[in-house]
Amino acid sequence: MRGLSRTSLAAVEERFNAVAGGAELGTLSDELFAVADLLDREHGLRRALSDPARPAEQKAATVRALLEGKVSASTISTVEAAVSARWSRAGDLPDVLERLGVVAASAEAESQSRLDEVDDELFRFGRIVAANPDLRRALSDAAAPESGKRQLLRDLLGDKVAPTSLRLVTQVVAHPRGRSLEAGLEGVGQLVAEQRQRLVAVVRTAVELSDAQQERLAAWLRASYGRDVHLNVEVDKRVIGGFSVRIGDEIIDSTIVGRIEEVRRRLAG
Repeated sequence: MRGLSRTSLAAVEERFNAVAGGAELGTLSDELFAVADLLDREHGLRRALSDPARPAEQKAATVRALLEGKVSASTISTVEAAVSARWSRAGDLPDVLERLGVVAASAEAESQSRLDEVDDELFRFGRIVAANPDLRRALSDAAAPESGKRQLLRDLLGDKVAPTSLRLVTQVVAHPRGRSLEAGLEGVGQLVAEQRQRLVAVVRTAVELSDAQQERLAAWLRASYGRDVHLNVEVDKRVIGGFSVRIGDEIIDSTIVGRIEEVRRRLAG
């Protein structure tokens, strides 16, 4: 997800949190995704609703006229708050609506005690895509019809994953919004993890880590970062001894390969 104004985002999230408690969260997620996709397609509407020179009430009235009777009251209230906030760029408006769609879907999964499952399934699907060029091409082909991609995902994932996982993967695939498939999945995965106030660590190691080893690594990272850390462990035979951990843009590399590369860089420099 792209960077957003913290002040504006906080104001919209406050409204969203106020209405989400009584909402059907799966429906709220789908509707917020649909409005974000509408604004991506309709450039004139997006510019009008994000124009800081237009009064907030005027933009909210446009939202009501456009959406009443088509989506839930919770969705309308959230979109009104979004168009009333100030954004640095017009594209921030659909960005924040998509973000809140992911949050609503995550809240639904958490209410079903399936949030960890969703987190893991998003990571595993990303690894499957990375390892299967034909699948990646099929899902990333801009000329392929959206309906075909949705059907492919239903066939691949169907009842094999949590409904929230399928909803989020489908959003990323059907509406890439200028992102690569990998970047879209990673961004959504980060948001899912944030719902539990956790960081996501991608761990590369040559062999599977035991449960005890994972618990010790998670405890060390939690002590280092001051937050819970969810581990996505990736076995990579190219790793020779040790392991590497990536959290966002930060990499902790204790592998032999990593140390060899560091020596090479020092010699070259």
